Amino acid sequence: MLLDASTLLLVTMLLTFMVGSLFLLSWSQARHVHALAIWGVAHITGALASALLALRGVIPDWVSIGVANGVMIGAYGLIWAGTRAFEGRGARPAVVAVAVALWCVACFIPAFYASLPARVILASGLAGGFCLLAAREFWRARAEPLMSRYPGIALLLLYAAAYWIRVPLALVSPPQTGPNSLQSPWLTILCLVGMLFTLAIAFVFMSLTKERAEHLQRRAADTDALTGVLSRRAFVSRAEAVLAHGGSAVTLLLFDLDHFKRINDVHGHAVGDGVLVGFCHTVAHLLPEGAVFGRMGGEEFACLLEGPTPDEALAQAEFLRRAVARIAVPELSRLTVSVSIGLASTEGRLAPAARSLDALLSLADAALYRAKRTGRGRSESAPPVRRVA
Repeated sequence: MLLDASTLLLVTMLLTFMVGSLFLLSWSQARHVHALAIWGVAHITGALASALLALRGVIPDWVSIGVANGVMIGAYGLIWAGTRAFEGRGARPAVVAVAVALWCVACFIPAFYASLPARVILASGLAGGFCLLAAREFWRARAEPLMSRYPGIALLLLYAAAYWIRVPLALVSPPQTGPNSLQSPWLTILCLVGMLFTLAIAFVFMSLTKERAEHLQRRAADTDALTGVLSRRAFVSRAEAVLAHGGSAVTLLLFDLDHFKRINDVHGHAVGDGVLVGFCHTVAHLLPEGAVFGRMGGEEFACLLEGPTPDEALAQAEFLRRAVARIAVPELSRLTVSVSIGLASTEGRLAPAARSLDALLSLADAALYRAKRTGRGRSESAPPVRRVA
C-alpha cells in the first residue's frame, strides 16, 4: 500500500517553507551572510514547486509538470548558488537560469513532453547535478576547519545519487502512469527522501554558519587588530603548548622597536602604526615555518623558535635585525627603523624550569635590556638553559 503522495507533497511544501523562512529570519540577523538569504529563497522556491506538484489534476498539466519541475530545478540551482556565496564565490544566477531555460525549452518539444522517462531523466539529471556541484564547492574549501562541511558534502552526494539513480531506472523500468499520476512509488520515495534531506541539510547549513561565526570570533580574538600577527593571549597560549612538549631546543626572541615614541612624536601616530605593520610584515615573512610570532603590547613583540641551537638562533636574530634596519619610506627621509632583540635559549630536552614561558620571558627581557643599554639596534643572548642530564 502506497502512502498518499499528494499529502506527502503538501507536508513537504509546509516543511520546506518553514525551513526557508527560518533561513531568511537568520539572514535578517546576519545580513553579511548572503548564503542564508539564498538558501532561504531556495527552500521557499522548493515549497512552491511542491505545491504545484501536489495540485496535479487540479491545475493544468503544463503548470503542474512544466512549471513545477522548472521551479524545482531552480530551487536546487539556488542551493548550489548559496554554497558558492558561503565560500566567498560568485553565486552565478545565470547558470541556474540556463538550467531552468533548458528544461522549459525541452517541454515545448512535443516528443519530450509526452515521454515521462525523458522528463524524469532531464529533471533528475539537472537537480542531481546541482547537488553534486554544491558538494564540490564545500569540498574545494575544505582547508577552512569547519567540521559540519563533511556531513554537508555527504548529504548532497547522497541526494544527487537519489536523483541520478532514477536515470537508469527510467530507461530500464519506465514508470507506469495511471489514472492518478501522483500515486507512484517513485514520487512517494522521493517525497520521503526530500523531507529528510530538507531537515538534515537545514541543520548542516545552520551549523556551518554558526561554526564559521565562532571561527571568525576566535581568529579575531587571536589576532592583533593593527598588525595581523598573534595577540599576546594567543602567543602565550601557543608558545606554552610548544614548551609543554619539551622535545627539542627552543629560543625565545623578544623584539623592541628603538625610539618608537620619537617616531610617533616626530612623524605622527599614523606613521608609527605603519612602522609597526611594516616591521611585522618583514619579520613574519622571514621567519622559518613553525615559528610562533606575536605582539606583546605597544612596540614589543615576541617569537618562539623550535629547533635551532643558541648560535643558530642568534644568527637568525641578526638576520631579522638587519632586515628591519632596511625598512625605509622614500617620502620620509628622516625616518629610521631599528630593533633591539633579546634571546633566551634552551639546549636539548627542556629543563623543568625552562618549561615555563615566564622563565624564558624573564631571561629574554634581561637580555633585551642589555641590548638597549649598550647602544640599541643589536641582539643580546641570555646564557642558555642546559639540557636535563
